[in-house]
Amino acid sequence: MRRIQDSLFPAAAALLLAAFFWFGLLRPLAQSMGSAVRTQELRERVGKGEDLAAFARRTGVSEASVRALNDLPSGQPTEGETLLVQQAGWTAGHVAGLFDSDAPQWRWILNSLFLAAAVTFCCALLAYPLAYWQARAKFPGKALLGGLLLMPLILPPFVGAIGLRRMLAKFGTVNLILVKLGLVHEAHPIDFLGEYRIVGCILVMVLHFYPLLYLNLTAAISNVDPSLLESARNLGLPPWQVFRRVVLPLSIPGFVAGGSLVFIGAFTDLGTPLIFSYQEVVAQQIYSLANEQTSNPAAPALVAVVTLVVVALFGITRWALAKSGTTGGTGVKGASRGGERALSGSHRACCLGFHAAVIALAILPHVAVFLAGLADHWVMTAMPSSWTTEHVREALSHPVAQSGVRNSLLYSAGSTAIDVILGLACAWVIVRRGGWWGRAMDALTLAPLAIPGIVLAFGYIGAYWDKGKAILPVGFFLVLSYAVRRLPYTTRACVAGLEQTPRSLEEAGSGLGYGPARVMARVTVPLIAANVAAGAILAFAFAMLEVSDSLILATEAGSFPLTKAIVKLFERPGDGDQLASALGLFALAFMALSLIAAGTFLGRKWGEMFKG
Repeated sequence: MRRIQDSLFPAAAALLLAAFFWFGLLRPLAQSMGSAVRTQELRERVGKGEDLAAFARRTGVSEASVRALNDLPSGQPTEGETLLVQQAGWTAGHVAGLFDSDAPQWRWILNSLFLAAAVTFCCALLAYPLAYWQARAKFPGKALLGGLLLMPLILPPFVGAIGLRRMLAKFGTVNLILVKLGLVHEAHPIDFLGEYRIVGCILVMVLHFYPLLYLNLTAAISNVDPSLLESARNLGLPPWQVFRRVVLPLSIPGFVAGGSLVFIGAFTDLGTPLIFSYQEVVAQQIYSLANEQTSNPAAPALVAVVTLVVVALFGITRWALAKSGTTGGTGVKGASRGGERALSGSHRACCLGFHAAVIALAILPHVAVFLAGLADHWVMTAMPSSWTTEHVREALSHPVAQSGVRNSLLYSAGSTAIDVILGLACAWVIVRRGGWWGRAMDALTLAPLAIPGIVLAFGYIGAYWDKGKAILPVGFFLVLSYAVRRLPYTTRACVAGLEQTPRSLEEAGSGLGYGPARVMARVTVPLIAANVAAGAILAFAFAMLEVSDSLILATEAGSFPLTKAIVKLFERPGDGDQLASALGLFALAFMALSLIAAGTFLGRKWGEMFKG
């Protein structure tokens, strides 16, 4: 009996997860990918006084094709008759058509790839020196500075973009400072919001995504065995050669893991291009075409290309990490303390100065949101000339904002409850059951990391929308999409807790006659309660500020979540950016408190939630 119970529990967890992923991920993804390689059956009604030649010209189909498809060897169709003009079937033409010389789609793809590559390159320039100093050096204020480097994680990039618009305007803070420094002529300021809007997008994305690369590189460099460094020094290699021949090669897995997260995030980011009105990227075009899946075959074809790029990159990352035999580093884990060296003189000044400069840039979006939300008059000046709290009061009392906050709280609470239940079951199977059960469950729970939010939302519209409307309340699908996207958070947190919990305690519960479910409820959950709480807090907080799913799926004011409410306030003429920034202050405070709470439960280990 006990053996049957032990087998049923992981089987039930696997079936539950399979059903969840089928409806929440696989079916929508199959729908969007299938539409990209399949033509829909199309029928047209013959118009008044229209002969076969006129009908063929109007529908863009040859007369011979119309006759063959409708078995009309001779004669003319009758008025009002419905004729088949396109059969359903498989085709590669939709995807191939994206790359025609006169098609705009291939330029959108290239722009997105360039944007992602530029963001990844800039993040690497910032993250690698910081990671090296944090992993291998001793200097004053190291722990505090390391914590401050993670501040960008508490603000969605598009909210920071709203605040930075004022600073990046033609006569905003940045241009006024450049004019005073003599780097820009007053009559020809840099048009960050027009001609050079891609520069603004890159700036915002770099300041948001660099912590993902920094965390992975820090872990990779920390795990390099200090004895390897000592051996290199004993051979007479100078510091630069030690870095080039030892540290850099062994940190490549961490760079691949973190760099892929940055690249995918920048490639699929919707909010920042939307705020900067940068239309020439894939994410923006998918957002615009989301409701034209049947009438415009370019929409699912674009989604298919984005999915293939992201999945391929995710697969390369997993292969690189598996080939290196690590999850982000090489050598003896936890041995980095033995390899730390105290900095002195110019090296310490350079380290502290670089940390200060990056942190100053990192908090710039937060400062911009704060200033824009509280500014009364901010025109042609580097800083607001007067202040007011009116925008905050109006934003929080606005019907769209109030319903947005309320809806997000409900949606996030529902998705988090689902994630906690599934995350516990999945973690138990991964850690305690192991074997092929554990490997399969681990792969399923990691799958959402490879699927961008815009792709998932697009698939939901194709699978669960009928004639432009959802077959169930939109809130149901937002809860489902949030739960799918944030399941890795709760699962990873629970896995970390179980790996640190002795199996003997659960075996003692089993010895008292408890079944697997009762052991989980009475023994396991209380022991890993801190991990469960931390994962739940992070899942809830990031669901509250989910961008792509919210913007695409929520089309009616009554179902708007918080992020869609911020965008709608931003679109208001005149003071829209100030109202949106004021509501962004709420998002900023909420996320900061959530991460502090998660850190309280997990301590210094909470940062590992963001590692690749």
